[in-house]
Amino acid sequence: MPNSHAHTTSVQVSPLGSADHVKTGAELMAENPYRPWPARITSITDLTATEKLFEFRLIDERIRAAFHQDPGQFVELSIFGVGEAPISISSAPSKQGFIELCVRRTGRFTEVLHTMQCGDVVGIRGPFGRGFPFEEMKGHDILLVAGGLGIAPLKSLINYIHDERHAFGKVTIVYGSRNPREVMFRDQFEMWKHRKDFDLHLTVDNYEEGWDGEVGLVTKPFEKLEVDAENTYGVLCGPPVMYRFVVQEMRKKGIPYDRIYMSFERHMKCGMGKCGHCQVGHQYVCIDGPVFNYWEAKNIQGSM
Repeated sequence: MPNSHAHTTSVQVSPLGSADHVKTGAELMAENPYRPWPARITSITDLTATEKLFEFRLIDERIRAAFHQDPGQFVELSIFGVGEAPISISSAPSKQGFIELCVRRTGRFTEVLHTMQCGDVVGIRGPFGRGFPFEEMKGHDILLVAGGLGIAPLKSLINYIHDERHAFGKVTIVYGSRNPREVMFRDQFEMWKHRKDFDLHLTVDNYEEGWDGEVGLVTKPFEKLEVDAENTYGVLCGPPVMYRFVVQEMRKKGIPYDRIYMSFERHMKCGMGKCGHCQVGHQYVCIDGPVFNYWEAKNIQGSM
Protein backbone atom coordinates (compact mmCIF):
# COMPACT_ATOMS: atom_id res chain seq x y z
CA MET A 1 0.00 0.00 0.00
CA PRO A 2 1.48 3.40 -0.99
CA ASN A 3 2.76 5.59 1.78
CA SER A 4 0.35 8.50 1.88
CA HIS A 5 2.91 10.54 3.75
CA ALA A 6 5.67 10.09 1.09
CA HIS A 7 7.31 13.37 0.16
CA THR A 8 7.39 14.25 -3.54
CA THR A 9 9.65 16.79 -5.25
CA SER A 10 8.61 18.82 -8.25
CA VAL A 11 11.21 19.04 -11.06
CA GLN A 12 10.87 21.51 -13.91
CA VAL A 13 12.33 20.40 -17.23
CA SER A 14 13.02 22.88 -19.99
CA PRO A 15 12.81 21.45 -23.52
CA LEU A 16 15.59 23.83 -24.53
CA GLY A 17 18.00 22.75 -21.82
CA SER A 18 19.51 25.35 -19.55
CA ALA A 19 17.73 28.53 -20.56
CA ASP A 20 20.22 30.77 -18.78
CA HIS A 21 23.18 29.53 -20.83
CA VAL A 22 23.71 30.86 -24.35
CA LYS A 23 26.02 28.47 -26.16
CA THR A 24 29.23 29.80 -27.63
CA GLY A 25 30.22 29.19 -31.22
CA ALA A 26 32.86 26.69 -30.11
CA GLU A 27 30.25 24.74 -28.13
CA LEU A 28 27.85 24.71 -31.06
CA MET A 29 30.53 23.50 -33.47
CA ALA A 30 31.72 20.77 -31.09
CA GLU A 31 28.16 19.62 -30.42
CA ASN A 32 27.65 18.39 -33.97
CA PRO A 33 30.68 18.37 -36.31
CA TYR A 34 28.44 17.02 -39.11
CA ARG A 35 26.33 20.17 -39.18
CA PRO A 36 27.09 22.61 -42.01
CA TRP A 37 26.81 26.25 -40.93
CA PRO A 38 25.23 28.72 -43.35
CA ALA A 39 27.71 31.01 -45.06
CA ARG A 40 27.09 33.75 -47.61
CA ILE A 41 29.20 34.23 -50.72
CA THR A 42 30.70 37.71 -50.41
CA SER A 43 33.11 37.75 -53.35
CA ILE A 44 33.85 35.76 -56.51
CA THR A 45 37.04 36.23 -58.54
CA ASP A 46 37.74 34.54 -61.87
CA LEU A 47 41.30 33.20 -61.76
CA THR A 48 41.44 31.15 -64.96
CA ALA A 49 38.93 29.64 -67.39
CA THR A 50 38.27 26.81 -64.91
CA GLU A 51 39.15 28.20 -61.45
CA LYS A 52 37.36 30.73 -59.29
CA LEU A 53 38.21 32.14 -55.87
CA PHE A 54 35.18 32.32 -53.58
CA GLU A 55 35.06 34.33 -50.38
CA PHE A 56 32.52 33.27 -47.74
CA ARG A 57 31.30 34.85 -44.50
CA LEU A 58 29.67 32.63 -41.87
CA ILE A 59 26.26 34.10 -41.06
CA ASP A 60 26.07 33.22 -37.34
CA GLU A 61 28.41 35.65 -35.60
CA ARG A 62 29.12 33.10 -32.84
CA ILE A 63 30.34 30.55 -35.38
CA ARG A 64 32.25 33.26 -37.22
CA ALA A 65 34.09 34.26 -34.05
CA ALA A 66 34.89 30.63 -33.16
CA PHE A 67 36.20 29.64 -36.61
CA HIS A 68 40.00 29.41 -36.54
CA GLN A 69 42.16 27.41 -38.90
CA ASP A 70 45.81 26.53 -39.41
CA PRO A 71 47.29 26.98 -42.90
CA GLY A 72 46.87 23.67 -44.71
CA GLN A 73 43.54 22.72 -43.12
CA PHE A 74 40.32 22.30 -45.11
CA VAL A 75 36.56 22.65 -44.79
CA GLU A 76 33.63 20.66 -46.11
CA LEU A 77 31.63 22.89 -48.44
CA SER A 78 27.93 22.06 -48.90
CA ILE A 79 25.53 23.11 -51.62
CA PHE A 80 22.11 22.28 -50.22
CA GLY A 81 20.37 19.70 -52.38
CA VAL A 82 23.54 18.95 -54.36
CA GLY A 83 26.20 17.56 -52.02
CA GLU A 84 29.44 18.52 -50.33
CA ALA A 85 33.18 18.38 -51.03
CA PRO A 86 36.41 18.89 -49.05
CA ILE A 87 38.29 22.02 -50.14
CA SER A 88 41.51 23.47 -48.75
CA ILE A 89 41.33 26.96 -47.28
CA SER A 90 43.24 29.55 -49.30
CA SER A 91 42.93 32.50 -46.91
CA ALA A 92 45.34 33.11 -44.04
CA PRO A 93 44.13 32.49 -40.47
CA SER A 94 44.70 36.19 -39.82
CA LYS A 95 41.86 37.04 -42.24
CA GLN A 96 39.35 36.63 -39.44
CA GLY A 97 35.68 36.44 -40.40
CA PHE A 98 36.20 35.40 -44.02
CA ILE A 99 37.04 32.06 -45.64
CA GLU A 100 38.53 31.86 -49.13
CA LEU A 101 38.25 28.69 -51.21
CA CYS A 102 39.76 28.20 -54.66
CA VAL A 103 37.59 25.82 -56.69
CA ARG A 104 38.26 24.19 -60.06
CA ARG A 105 35.23 23.32 -62.18
CA THR A 106 35.50 19.54 -62.60
CA GLY A 107 32.10 17.91 -61.94
CA ARG A 108 28.46 18.48 -61.03
CA PHE A 109 29.13 19.92 -57.56
CA THR A 110 31.71 22.42 -58.79
CA GLU A 111 29.64 23.20 -61.90
CA VAL A 112 26.75 24.28 -59.65
CA LEU A 113 29.07 26.28 -57.40
CA HIS A 114 30.52 28.12 -60.40
CA THR A 115 27.01 29.27 -61.37
CA MET A 116 26.33 30.78 -57.93
CA GLN A 117 26.41 34.51 -57.24
CA CYS A 118 27.38 36.85 -54.41
CA GLY A 119 24.69 36.70 -51.76
CA ASP A 120 23.93 33.01 -52.30
CA VAL A 121 24.13 30.79 -49.22
CA VAL A 122 26.09 27.54 -48.86
CA GLY A 123 27.07 25.40 -45.87
CA ILE A 124 30.50 25.13 -44.28
CA ARG A 125 31.72 22.76 -41.59
CA GLY A 126 35.20 22.46 -40.17
CA PRO A 127 38.04 23.28 -40.20
CA PHE A 128 39.42 19.76 -40.34
CA GLY A 129 42.76 18.00 -40.58
CA ARG A 130 46.36 18.73 -39.68
CA GLY A 131 47.93 21.79 -41.25
CA PHE A 132 51.51 22.95 -41.74
CA PRO A 133 53.67 23.24 -38.58
CA PHE A 134 53.61 27.03 -38.71
CA GLU A 135 55.01 27.69 -35.23
CA GLU A 136 57.75 25.13 -35.74
CA MET A 137 58.76 26.84 -38.99
CA LYS A 138 59.31 30.22 -37.35
CA GLY A 139 62.92 31.38 -37.29
CA HIS A 140 63.75 29.39 -40.46
CA ASP A 141 63.99 29.94 -44.20
CA ILE A 142 60.99 28.61 -46.14
CA LEU A 143 61.03 27.11 -49.66
CA LEU A 144 57.50 26.71 -51.08
CA VAL A 145 56.89 24.81 -54.31
CA ALA A 146 53.46 24.59 -55.95
CA GLY A 147 52.21 23.07 -59.17
CA GLY A 148 48.90 24.04 -60.77
CA LEU A 149 46.00 24.07 -58.30
CA GLY A 150 48.48 23.19 -55.54
CA ILE A 151 49.06 26.91 -55.07
CA ALA A 152 45.61 27.18 -53.42
CA PRO A 153 46.47 25.42 -50.11
CA LEU A 154 49.90 27.07 -50.07
CA LYS A 155 48.39 30.54 -50.50
CA SER A 156 47.08 30.32 -46.93
CA LEU A 157 50.57 29.56 -45.64
CA ILE A 158 52.24 32.20 -47.83
CA ASN A 159 49.85 34.91 -46.70
CA TYR A 160 50.25 33.90 -43.07
CA ILE A 161 54.04 34.10 -43.45
CA HIS A 162 53.51 37.51 -45.07
CA ASP A 163 51.51 38.66 -42.04
CA GLU A 164 54.23 37.36 -39.67
CA ARG A 165 57.15 38.19 -41.96
CA HIS A 166 59.46 39.27 -39.14
CA ALA A 167 59.36 35.72 -37.73
CA PHE A 168 60.95 34.08 -40.79
CA GLY A 169 64.17 34.15 -42.71
CA LYS A 170 64.41 33.94 -46.50
CA VAL A 171 61.15 33.01 -48.26
CA THR A 172 61.34 31.44 -51.72
CA ILE A 173 58.24 30.64 -53.80
CA VAL A 174 58.39 28.41 -56.89
CA TYR A 175 55.15 28.03 -58.86
CA GLY A 176 54.74 26.02 -62.04
CA SER A 177 51.79 25.86 -64.48
CA ARG A 178 51.24 24.10 -67.76
CA ASN A 179 50.87 27.38 -69.64
CA PRO A 180 50.49 31.12 -68.87
CA ARG A 181 46.67 30.92 -69.12
CA GLU A 182 46.58 28.57 -66.13
CA VAL A 183 48.63 30.77 -63.78
CA MET A 184 46.44 31.66 -60.81
CA PHE A 185 46.61 34.59 -58.36
CA ARG A 186 48.43 36.80 -60.86
CA ASP A 187 47.72 39.99 -58.87
CA GLN A 188 49.20 38.49 -55.74
CA PHE A 189 52.24 37.24 -57.63
CA GLU A 190 52.79 40.76 -58.95
CA MET A 191 52.81 42.02 -55.38
CA TRP A 192 55.19 39.31 -54.18
CA LYS A 193 57.47 39.85 -57.18
CA HIS A 194 58.18 43.43 -56.15
CA ARG A 195 58.90 42.62 -52.51
CA LYS A 196 62.59 42.33 -51.68
CA ASP A 197 61.88 39.83 -48.89
CA PHE A 198 60.18 37.31 -51.24
CA ASP A 199 62.14 35.39 -53.88
CA LEU A 200 59.56 34.44 -56.53
CA HIS A 201 60.03 32.06 -59.48
CA LEU A 202 57.20 31.48 -61.97
CA THR A 203 57.58 28.86 -64.67
CA VAL A 204 55.36 27.29 -67.34
CA ASP A 205 55.77 24.02 -69.22
CA ASN A 206 54.74 25.56 -72.55
CA TYR A 207 55.69 29.04 -73.72
CA GLU A 208 53.05 31.39 -75.14
CA GLU A 209 53.54 34.84 -76.58
CA GLY A 210 53.72 37.53 -73.93
CA TRP A 211 55.09 35.28 -71.18
CA ASP A 212 58.10 36.86 -69.47
CA GLY A 213 58.76 34.18 -66.83
CA GLU A 214 60.77 30.99 -67.00
CA VAL A 215 59.91 28.08 -69.28
CA GLY A 216 60.37 24.54 -68.01
CA LEU A 217 59.18 22.14 -65.34
CA VAL A 218 58.64 23.33 -61.77
CA THR A 219 62.04 21.83 -60.88
CA LYS A 220 63.92 24.10 -63.34
CA PRO A 221 64.35 27.07 -60.94
CA PHE A 222 66.23 24.76 -58.54
CA GLU A 223 69.23 25.03 -60.85
CA LYS A 224 69.97 28.50 -59.48
CA LEU A 225 68.40 28.40 -56.03
CA GLU A 226 70.70 29.00 -53.09
CA VAL A 227 69.48 27.14 -50.01
CA ASP A 228 70.74 27.16 -46.44
CA ALA A 229 69.79 23.51 -45.99
CA GLU A 230 70.24 23.29 -42.23
CA ASN A 231 67.92 26.25 -41.71
CA THR A 232 65.23 25.54 -44.34
CA TYR A 233 61.78 23.99 -44.36
CA GLY A 234 60.53 22.70 -47.71
CA VAL A 235 56.80 22.81 -48.49
CA LEU A 236 55.11 21.45 -51.62
CA CYS A 237 51.68 20.86 -53.08
CA GLY A 238 50.61 19.88 -56.59
CA PRO A 239 49.87 16.93 -58.88
CA PRO A 240 51.20 13.51 -57.77
CA VAL A 241 53.76 13.29 -60.58
CA MET A 242 55.48 16.41 -59.24
CA TYR A 243 56.20 15.23 -55.70
CA ARG A 244 58.97 12.71 -56.30
CA PHE A 245 60.99 15.08 -58.49
CA VAL A 246 60.60 18.11 -56.21
CA VAL A 247 61.59 16.06 -53.16
CA GLN A 248 64.68 14.87 -55.08
CA GLU A 249 65.63 18.48 -55.82
CA MET A 250 65.11 19.49 -52.19
CA ARG A 251 67.28 16.59 -51.07
CA LYS A 252 70.00 17.63 -53.55
CA LYS A 253 69.99 20.99 -51.79
CA GLY A 254 70.42 19.16 -48.49
CA ILE A 255 67.02 19.81 -46.88
CA PRO A 256 66.36 16.97 -44.38
CA TYR A 257 63.47 14.61 -45.10
CA ASP A 258 61.76 15.43 -41.81
CA ARG A 259 61.60 19.11 -42.79
CA ILE A 260 59.94 18.52 -46.15
CA TYR A 261 56.14 18.88 -45.84
CA MET A 262 53.44 18.19 -48.42
CA SER A 263 49.64 18.30 -48.70
CA PHE A 264 47.44 15.48 -50.03
CA GLU A 265 43.96 17.00 -50.06
CA ARG A 266 42.97 15.11 -53.21
CA HIS A 267 42.68 11.86 -51.22
CA MET A 268 39.79 13.09 -49.06
CA LYS A 269 36.00 12.80 -49.10
CA CYS A 270 34.03 13.06 -45.83
CA GLY A 271 36.77 14.86 -43.91
CA MET A 272 36.21 12.95 -40.67
CA GLY A 273 37.64 9.48 -41.22
CA LYS A 274 34.19 7.86 -41.47
CA CYS A 275 33.79 6.98 -45.15
CA GLY A 276 37.18 5.28 -45.52
CA HIS A 277 37.81 6.92 -48.90
CA CYS A 278 41.10 8.43 -47.75
CA GLN A 279 42.39 5.45 -45.73
CA VAL A 280 45.87 4.31 -46.71
CA GLY A 281 47.15 1.52 -44.47
CA HIS A 282 46.49 2.64 -40.91
CA GLN A 283 46.29 6.34 -41.82
CA TYR A 284 43.33 8.52 -42.67
CA VAL A 285 44.50 11.43 -44.81
CA CYS A 286 41.69 13.72 -43.61
CA ILE A 287 42.59 13.20 -39.93
CA ASP A 288 46.31 12.35 -39.89
CA GLY A 289 46.87 14.90 -42.68
CA PRO A 290 46.29 16.31 -45.21
CA VAL A 291 49.76 17.70 -44.39
CA PHE A 292 52.54 15.13 -43.88
CA ASN A 293 56.30 15.29 -43.77
CA TYR A 294 58.24 13.10 -46.19
CA TRP A 295 58.72 10.13 -43.83
CA GLU A 296 54.97 9.96 -43.21
CA ALA A 297 54.00 10.61 -46.83
CA LYS A 298 56.24 8.03 -48.50
CA ASN A 299 53.88 5.24 -47.37
CA ILE A 300 50.76 6.91 -48.84
CA GLN A 301 49.79 4.97 -51.94
CA GLY A 302 49.99 7.01 -55.14
CA SER A 303 51.41 10.06 -53.40
CA MET A 304 54.80 10.01 -55.12
